[in-house]
Amino acid sequence: MDMMPLIDPFARPITYLRVSVTDRCDFRCTYCMTEHMQFLPKKELLTLEELDRLCSAFIGLGVRKLRITGGEPLVRRGIMDFFRQASRHLGQGLDELTLTTNGSQLARFAGELVDCGVRRINVSLDTLDPDKFAAITRWGRLAQVLDGIEAAKRAGMRVKINAVALKGFNEPELFDLVAWCAENDHDLTFIEVMPMGEMGEEDRLDQYWPLSDLRARLAERFTLIDLAERTGGPARYVRLSETGQKIGFITPLTHNFCESCNRVRVTCTGELYMCLGQEDRADLRAPLRASNDDAALVAAIREAISRKPKGHDFDYSRQTVAGQVSRHMSHTGG
Repeated sequence: MDMMPLIDPFARPITYLRVSVTDRCDFRCTYCMTEHMQFLPKKELLTLEELDRLCSAFIGLGVRKLRITGGEPLVRRGIMDFFRQASRHLGQGLDELTLTTNGSQLARFAGELVDCGVRRINVSLDTLDPDKFAAITRWGRLAQVLDGIEAAKRAGMRVKINAVALKGFNEPELFDLVAWCAENDHDLTFIEVMPMGEMGEEDRLDQYWPLSDLRARLAERFTLIDLAERTGGPARYVRLSETGQKIGFITPLTHNFCESCNRVRVTCTGELYMCLGQEDRADLRAPLRASNDDAALVAAIREAISRKPKGHDFDYSRQTVAGQVSRHMSHTGG
C-alpha cells in the first residue's frame, strides 16, 4: 500500500488530525448547540473499531498529533478502550495523543487518560461564575468541571483553558480568568466566536467580541511580549511579563494561520473536512465499511487531501456572514 506522507497542494505536510468521536454532549452551550439537539442515529456514527482503523491509517500516512474531540468525547461509551488502542501508536509514529473536553468527566477519567499517554489536555471554560456557567452551558455545573480540572492536574496532565470571548457575557471576567489561570499554572487561549450553525435565540453577531479589543484591554494592565512560537495551529501567543503566563489568541476570521495549516478533521460520521471554514468534505465511512483492507480508505484520504484549499473565508463585516458554515460545531468537533 502507498504509505508516502500526506502533502497537500500547497506543499504543507498533514501531521495533525482532529477526530470527533461523538456529536453528543452533556452540556448545551448556547454558542454551540440548541437546547433540544437532534443527535445522529447510532448507525451513522463510526464504531470505536472504525475510528481506530481510521486514526491508524492517518498515523501510517504521517500524522504525528491526534486530538480527540466531540461533542464531549468522554461521554461516548467505551471511549477509554479507544484511548488504550490509540496509545499503542505513541513513540511508533505518533508524538502526541490529546483531547479537548468540557471537563465534566475528568474526575472520573483523568488517571486512565494519563495511563494512555495523554499528557496535555484542553478544557473549554468560558466563565468562573457558577450562575453564568449554568446559564451558558444550560446543563453544566461549574463545581464538577473545576473538580475535573484539579483531578487532571493531580494526575500529572498539563491543562490549557480555552475560553470563547463573548461580548456582554465574560467581558467583565477578563482579568479574573487571567488571574485564576496564573494562580493554577494553566495556559489560557481566547477564541473569537465563529459563525457556525443556526443557534436559534442566540445571534452570533451580537456575541462577537474582537480579540483585538480584548488584547488591548490586557495591554492596559500587563506588558505583552509577542512569542514567535507557532504550533502550526491558529493560536498567536503572548507572555504576560508580570505573571510569566502564556496567553493565546485564536481569531478564525483573520486568515492569520491558513498558510501554515497542517491539520484536517474527521467527524463522528467519517466525513473528512480539509478546512474548518469550508463545506468541502470527503466520505471516509463508505471505504471503511466497504472492505477490511485499508487500500480504498488510504486512496480516499489522499484524494481528499489533494483538494485541501489554501484558506477560508469568514467575514463578519458584511451584512450576511460570508463563508458562514451551516453545520453545528458539535458535529465537526470544536
